[in-house]
Amino acid sequence: MTLDDCAPVAEIRVRGWQHAYADLIPQAYLDAMDVAQDAERRRAYLAADRGPVNLVAETPDATVTGWACYGPCRDEAARPGSAELYALYVHPGRIGSGIGGALLAEVTARVSADGFDVMTLWVLKGNMRARRFYERAGFRPDGAEEAFEAGCAVVPEVRYVRPLMPPSAG
Repeated sequence: MTLDDCAPVAEIRVRGWQHAYADLIPQAYLDAMDVAQDAERRRAYLAADRGPVNLVAETPDATVTGWACYGPCRDEAARPGSAELYALYVHPGRIGSGIGGALLAEVTARVSADGFDVMTLWVLKGNMRARRFYERAGFRPDGAEEAFEAGCAVVPEVRYVRPLMPPSAG
């Protein structure tokens, strides 16, 4: 991901939230999301080089169609050697086209090559489409749940975990 990708990634992230979470997060919260503000935050974060790896999926004409971000697991109780998929979004008009699966496969390969042996992620408890996607990719809920505030609503998330094969064994 480059600084030039920040605007399309922000568009994908905001529209992705508005599409996927319409019945899970208060509409006022989703309506207040701003693509330009999100892009500016992404530019500042990327320029600061704070560590997470950001990947984009592009069409042959360089149109950004998806985005994934990962790094070391942020959970304090996570076992050493754990990576975390922080985000994976596909443009709503491209959902079901294989972009998400390709991004997840690339992240998984990179995480494994970096020496991590477990990958975790958090998904909204009510986001059954995403949960099925991750389950098809070998992730399983491990029983951990957290919640975050979105506007004046508390939104539950569940943690998913997938063991990884070392690069030499895969």
